Amino acid sequence: MQKLTRRDALKAGTGLLIAPALYESATCLAQEPKASVKPDRYADAVLIDGEPPLPISGSFTVAVLPDTQLYSWKYPETYFAQTRWLIEQRDARNIAAVLHLGDITHKSTTAEWEVAQQAMRQLDGVLPYFITTGNHDYEGNRTSKFSQYFPVDHYRDQSTFGGTYDQEPNLLENSFHRFSSGGRNVLVLALEWGPRKDVVRWANGIVSRYPDHEVILVTHAYMYHDDTRYDWNTYGKDQLWSPHGSAVSRATNDDVMDGEELWNHLVSRHENFIMTLNGHVLEDGLGRLTSQAPGGRDVHQMLVNFQMRPNGGDGWLRLLEFLPDGKTVEVRDYSPVLQKRNESPQNRFTLALSPSAGIK
Repeated sequence: MQKLTRRDALKAGTGLLIAPALYESATCLAQEPKASVKPDRYADAVLIDGEPPLPISGSFTVAVLPDTQLYSWKYPETYFAQTRWLIEQRDARNIAAVLHLGDITHKSTTAEWEVAQQAMRQLDGVLPYFITTGNHDYEGNRTSKFSQYFPVDHYRDQSTFGGTYDQEPNLLENSFHRFSSGGRNVLVLALEWGPRKDVVRWANGIVSRYPDHEVILVTHAYMYHDDTRYDWNTYGKDQLWSPHGSAVSRATNDDVMDGEELWNHLVSRHENFIMTLNGHVLEDGLGRLTSQAPGGRDVHQMLVNFQMRPNGGDGWLRLLEFLPDGKTVEVRDYSPVLQKRNESPQNRFTLALSPSAGIK
C-alpha cells in the first residue's frame, strides 16, 4: 500500500517543500557536494561498533554501492576498502551480486575512471557486479567514458551477463543481468541516467521475456529524499536535480524519464518487479516508498546515497539480505571504513515481499 510520505507531512506543515527560487536548473554535473555537513543533519544515526550479524542459513545478500563519485575523485582508498570487504564477506554472507547506483565518478576525468575501474575490478572472478551511470558520468550530453573503462566485452562471457540495449549493443550504459540464489531467479535491469523512451521500450521487452524472474531496477534518479518518486509533471522544479532540466535533457530534446514515468511506463506494467534502487539525491540521501502495482503486489522503492557524509561518504554501503522464507528482506547499512553499522530506522529496516512476487 502507498504510505504517507515526508512530502505530505511537510506540505501540511509549511505549505511548500522547497522554494522554487532555490532550484538550480543546471545538472548536478557542475555541482560539488559540500565537504562537510551540519552536526545535526544525521543526529538520528544509531552507530554500533562492528559488522552486522551474519544472515541466517539459506539467505543470500545483494550489496549496494551508491554514488562513489567522491571516492573516485578524492578518497580512492575508501572505494578499495568497500570492494575488498565485499570480497572478504562473500562466503559468510552468501553475497550473490553487487549493484552500483551510478555517479561512478565526480568530474569524469581519466584519473577518476581509472580509480573506479581498479576498485570494481577487484571483484572480477569473485563477485558479479552490475553498474548504472549517473549524471556525473556524462560530459554535458549522452557522451560518457563509462564503456571505455567498463567495456561490454569484459563482461559478455560472464554467466550473469544478459545483454545490452539493442540499439547500442557495444555500450554498457543499459544492460540486464541474471543470477540465481536461494532457489530464486533474479533479473537486474541497469538503466542509464534519465533513461530514453526507446531504452524503456527495450527494457519492457527484456522483463517480459523472463516472467519467472524477480526484477530489480537500478537507475540513478528515481526516488526523491521526501519518499516520493521524481515527478516532473507534478512537482517540476520543486524537486531538485531532476533528469528533466539537466544537461542531458537539454541535449536530447528532453528524451529522459524520471521516476514517475518509469513507474508508469515500465515497473507497474509487469507482475515481477520487487524493488527499485537509486542514488543521486542529496539532503539526507535516504528515502523509501512501497507502491502497489495494478496486479496487487508491492514494489519497494529505495533511495540510498551517502556522498554528503564526511569524507565523501565514509564508505557506507547497503546490504539487502534475502531470507529463505521467500518473503523477507533485511536491510542494513554498514561502513567497512568506520567498522560501524547504523541501526536508525532509515538505515536498518525490514521489507516484506508480496507472496505473488515469490518465484518458486
